[in-house]
This record gives sequence, structure tokens and C-alpha cells, in this order.
Amino acid sequence: MRPTLSSFLVLIFLHALSGLNAQQTMTGSPVYRLQNPVSADYLKKHLRKKSPRLFLTPEIEKKLKEKIQSDPVVGNVYRAMQLNAKTIRQQPLLERVLEGRRLLAVSREMLYRMNILNTLYRVEKDPEILDRINRELLAVCNFPDWNPSHYLDVAEMSLAVALAVDWSGRDLPETTVELAKKSLIEKGILPSFDTTQTWSWWVNGDNNWNQVCHAGMIAAAIVTADQHMELAVKTISRALEGMPHALDQYGPDGVYPEGATYWDYGTSFTVMTASMLESALGTDFGLSQYPALMESALFSVLSVAPSGWYYNFADCGDKRDRKGDLTLAWFAVKTGNLNYFEKDRFLIPPDQMGRLQRIAGPGLIWLSQFKETGETQLPKAWKGDGANPVVIITGENGYYFGGKGGRGSTNHGNMDAGSFVFEVNGVRWVVDPGNQNYNDLEKTGFDLWGRCQECQRWTLLTKNNFGHSTLTVNDALHHVDGFAPITSFIPGDHPEATIDLTAVFGNDLKSIERRFVKDSPTSLLIEDEIQINENTRSVIWQLMTTADVEIVKGGAILKQDGKQLRLESLSHPELTVSVISLYPAPLQLDRQIEGLKRIELRFPAYVFEEGKGLIQIRLLPIF
Repeated sequence: MRPTLSSFLVLIFLHALSGLNAQQTMTGSPVYRLQNPVSADYLKKHLRKKSPRLFLTPEIEKKLKEKIQSDPVVGNVYRAMQLNAKTIRQQPLLERVLEGRRLLAVSREMLYRMNILNTLYRVEKDPEILDRINRELLAVCNFPDWNPSHYLDVAEMSLAVALAVDWSGRDLPETTVELAKKSLIEKGILPSFDTTQTWSWWVNGDNNWNQVCHAGMIAAAIVTADQHMELAVKTISRALEGMPHALDQYGPDGVYPEGATYWDYGTSFTVMTASMLESALGTDFGLSQYPALMESALFSVLSVAPSGWYYNFADCGDKRDRKGDLTLAWFAVKTGNLNYFEKDRFLIPPDQMGRLQRIAGPGLIWLSQFKETGETQLPKAWKGDGANPVVIITGENGYYFGGKGGRGSTNHGNMDAGSFVFEVNGVRWVVDPGNQNYNDLEKTGFDLWGRCQECQRWTLLTKNNFGHSTLTVNDALHHVDGFAPITSFIPGDHPEATIDLTAVFGNDLKSIERRFVKDSPTSLLIEDEIQINENTRSVIWQLMTTADVEIVKGGAILKQDGKQLRLESLSHPELTVSVISLYPAPLQLDRQIEGLKRIELRFPAYVFEEGKGLIQIRLLPIF
């Protein structure tokens, strides 16, 4: 199909509006690209002549210092940084100690330390802090390498060292600065251009590695451009070409397919990249206007339930901490939206904040730049499409529902299409088993990252459908590449969403749609419309919970924290539920979750008269 004249006009309009170059693929779907005018002449003309270049300019720094004194939020977070600095100075210098195949913990610790210490030094000019920065730099720059076989380690270390050189380099010994810049080039940037190795697969990758690694390389390039201009040009230009591969994953609505905590990880480095480019070069080349990036902040906010638990699908963590989210603060600056400026969380006593995020330096800057322009009311029902589509519904009485489609083979994905979490009345009644420690699995030789149908990943309860509140057909694994889209979404007083799960089960049935309905202010209705075929032997309805379960006629009563929830089998009250204890979990390598159990309703194929049927289950709290 040939592109029409109107489609070209739309593309030209998008380019003018957002600063993005838009092209069309052979299928007509849009592919957005960042502006990329970078050349040696461009950098010589536009790169800020003096440091600081990363995140700070003289104007930004002046305002930051004023806000530390005058703004309660900025001052409070700065005092927490001072407490963090005291703890850092009591710790030994870092050593090159790998955890399994990773140096990542060391690199992250260095990034954390450099954020805290260099921020304090910019404000206070304490020579003891400068001495500690110097010794930290000498320690890591004398490592033989920064572990390029796992390039996240190199990226975070590069950002840490670049920040220190940029913010404190004028006062550091010249020999330290020379060593640090040499390390940024030889241990940071150059290995990423080594074509004899495969460790730079992330350059055009579509996951968080792309975001993190390009951020680290850009920071290193900006700081070392005075020594190796052509390498800086190659590095920044490569990033502007490569980053859209990961940024496309936010589309079309802002859902980050790897889950909420991976949103925070990948997105924090993307917004740091935008911030660095703006301060150093005067533009972010369209990064902050990239389609669906700004919308992703809403996804992040809605992914936290009233209990403080995340909607923890994919390889997401379980629960957020008390302090404010500095990544969201960048979105607050760009939008003026109070929903993204977590004032109350930033105002908790500094001694209760604990360890701050390792992006605390730019984060403090963003807090100082926030200007409120209003607060948009959060939607009570929200749908986000994309590689891992989700629906989130909230309400009074602590009502929270999160349900999803997607496929198992998504980055950091699980066989969890059709699954959901549900909490009301202060209790998470339906749980997702969440993630588990990667190194604990890898050190046994476990192949965690293969995503084929027969791959070892799917033996784990946290990864397969047997550990999620979804459907299982013929006691079999979901089809790893079968994609489940959200086919209908109706907001309003009784919001509902429908997910087509047919592809998830391959040839084991004819069709299946799962419908979630908030049918009252406190209840959830789950309807599964099924058409079987000659291959269908059984359909199992599953619910994961850590509550105590009492089997009763027509369903079950769940009991937790002195509260109760009724599970009502509306369509098949004659069938008795069964409860399978999963604590301890089936495999030694499984995550052990105290009290975890799977409630099942088993439907033999013969109960579906004329080859079709409807399963209806309601969850309703007992007040």
C-alpha cells in the first residue's frame, strides 16, 4: 500500500511539533527517529565550553543552591544526602569483586557514591569530601577493566566517573583527571566499538540495556570530547540512532513491558540522558518528546497500589519504599503535574529516608526546577496497549485491580497472560509471585534467559502460568509466543476489559476471552468465554493467594489480616474448589513465598455443552 499525500503531511507535522524525524516502514507503521546533527563541527560549536556540562549549568547551579536554602523539599532531600555522605565516608573503597558474572553492584555503588559526594562538594566545597572523591576515582580507574562482558556494569561505572570528573575535576589532582578520562575512553567507550566481541548487542536492543548503556557512553563522550572528539561524535551519534529501538517499547500508551521497577531503571537513565544532553548541548534532540515516553509516568504512578505494593507483573519488584521517586520528578518538571511530584514522600525526616537513589544528584536538580501548573486527576480506569498490555482499575475502600495480556517471550516476561492482582480493604487478596534473585539462579547453571517454549525459565513458578492467576488448558504451559491483546475496554462506573487469550493456548482450544468487570464498588467479576475443540481435555481456573482459605459450598472464603473475601463460583456452584499449597514451592530454586497457595477450579471438557461455555467467578469482600 503506497503512503498517501495526507500521511506525508501528518509526518511533516509530527516532525515540526516534536522535533522527531518520522519515517514509514513498508507496512505503513511509524518509526520515529531522534534528530541527529552530531558531527565534529556540531560539537565544537554547541558543546558547553566549560564544566559542569552534565545536568548542571551555572544558571541551574545557582538556582539549586538557592532552593537548598529556601525550598522545604529541596532542603530536606539535601539534608538526607548529607547523612548519606557520612555513611559513605565510613565505608571502605570499592574493589573489583564480581557477583557471578556481574560487577554491577560495584558500579551501582560507585554511581551512588559519586552522586552524593559530588553534589555535596558542589555546594559545600569541603576538602575532605574532595579527597574522598579522589580516592574513589583512583580505586575504580585502576581496575583492569569494568567488566565489558556485562555492559551494564561499564555503563553505570562510566556515568559515575564522568559525573565526578565533570563536577569536581577542576579541583581534583590533574593526574586523577587524566587517569579518569583515560579510563572513560579505554574501559568505557572503546570496548563498545570492539567488533570482535558480542557484548555490544544493546546498541540497537529493545530493552533497558539500551537505555542504560547509551546513557553511560554519552556521559563519557561529553566529558572526554576534549581528548577524543571523533570518538565522542561516533558515540553520541550512535546513541541517537540506537535509542529509539528501546523507546519504541513505551508505545503506544506508556506501558513499560518489563514492569514498574524496570520502568524506573530504564527510564531513569533515559531522562538522565535527556537532561545531560540539554545541559551540555542545549537540546535533547527530541528525546523528551518521544511518543509515549511522557505518558509512561502515568503508568508508573498507577502501578503502585494503595497497599504500597506494585502491580508486580514481569520481573518487577514487590513493594516501593517510602521516599519520593526522583525519576518521576523529571516528569514533574516537564509537565508541571503534581501527581509526579511526591512532595509528602520527599518531606519525610531525612534520617528516615535511608539510602537515596543513585541518581540523587540530577534528582535534586529536578526537584529544584519544579514549577506547579496543576494536578490532573488520575483515571479510575486505565488501559495501556503495547508489547505487554495492562488494565488498571482503582476505587474507594482501597480497591485496586491490575490485569494483563501480552506474551511470555517479552523482555523479562512471564507466562502470565490473563493474570491479575486484586486488593481491597487494605489486603492484597490475589498476588503475583513476582521476581527472584538472578545470581542465585545463574550460579547453579540455571538458564534463566532463554525464552523458547522448552527453555528452563518456564520451570519456575514465578515465570510459568502455574504460578499466576490465569487459566491453564490441559495442564500445559502457555504458548510462549502467543500474544493476548486487550480487545475491549470500557471505562465508567463499572469499568471492564476483555483480553483475547486464544493465541496463548495454541491448538488446545478454539477460542477464549477473559473479561474483568468492576461490578460493584468493592467486587471483581471474572468471566471466561470458552470454545473448546477436539484437543481440549480440561480448563483450570487459577487464583494465587497468601490468604488462609476455607472451602465452602459454591466457592471459598479467604481470610487475611483479620479480614475476609468471598470467592463465588457463579456459573458452576456445583464444582468444588481445590487448594494447592505452594509453600514450600515445587522446586528448590523456586522463590519461597510464605503461605502461597493456588486455588483451582477444574473444568473437564465435557462440562462445556455444545463445545462452549462461560466461567463466572466473583470476588467480594465480607465487611
